[in-house]
Amino acid sequence: MKKQARFWESNIDNIVQCFLCPHNCTINNEKSGICGVRKNENGKLYSLIYGSCSSVHEDPIEKKPLYHFYPGSSCFSLGSVGCNFRCAHCQNFEISRATPVDLSLNEISPQAAVDMAKKYNCRGIAWTYNEPVIWHEYCYDSAKLSKEAGLYTVYVTNGYINEDPLKEISNYLDAMNVDVKAFDDSFYKKICKARLEPVLNTCEIAKKLGIHIEVTYLVIPGKNDSINDIQKFCQWVVEKLGENTPVHFSRFHPDYKMIDVPPTPIDTLLKFYDIARSFGVLFPYIGNVPHGEYESTKCPSCGFKIVDRYGFSAKVIGLNNGKCKKCGRNIPIITD
Repeated sequence: MKKQARFWESNIDNIVQCFLCPHNCTINNEKSGICGVRKNENGKLYSLIYGSCSSVHEDPIEKKPLYHFYPGSSCFSLGSVGCNFRCAHCQNFEISRATPVDLSLNEISPQAAVDMAKKYNCRGIAWTYNEPVIWHEYCYDSAKLSKEAGLYTVYVTNGYINEDPLKEISNYLDAMNVDVKAFDDSFYKKICKARLEPVLNTCEIAKKLGIHIEVTYLVIPGKNDSINDIQKFCQWVVEKLGENTPVHFSRFHPDYKMIDVPPTPIDTLLKFYDIARSFGVLFPYIGNVPHGEYESTKCPSCGFKIVDRYGFSAKVIGLNNGKCKKCGRNIPIITD
């Protein structure tokens, strides 16, 4: 569905400039921005995907992954098409590289999304699968209605959004999992066709705005797995986001244009888990791997298990009024 976009201005000769994300695309008439879904039509910018859904599922919140945000709950998850990145390793390239005319999309209004979430007894709504930032108009309208209906709201995002639109939606956005794809700007420029600094800025601004933040670092062998980069990443998390911020080191699987790169060795992930702990990250996790103790939440003080996880299932077993049942330490997990 087409709807006039937000965060743009018109220049001469029907050229527009979009200010939704840090690309700040200058778009000629009848052309689209880098995302492929924001089009200039006669000097006005339109979103081509308002309410246009490629993917609709009921998911556990742990799949996002969010481990400290209503653990064990389910969320109604929506995705569209397009992306403002060009990641060579994208695992959702079938929709992220698609345009609105490439696929048969289901039209779901913001109110219909809320109604469906409640019908399936979901605790909230997540915009995920492709990049929600480029879906801003729909996500904003949906998030407002979701909060009015008592639902939580979630972004699973690459974090490439300008400050003004982030601030606009922050009033209705409860949580974000931000994919920090590397701690090296050259990786972002080469692999993602973007920049690192705006992503870090988004995380820091979102934290100040009161949005619950968790970060994911997909570890790609030989690409973003240097010890130095991981150490700098962990130091940034502790200094800018806080030691309580959950960090998810995720295992890479070959896909899209990186089918020649092997999966991440488990030993590498365990090493990074230990590095994170040594730098003061209190809640590191490992994802996309067989079941292990590195997916459950434990009290940093006494080691008592707070949340027991197995795959995408989770059960809160060691929390009492926000504190560890054994030693009484405050545990930063949002629950009902």
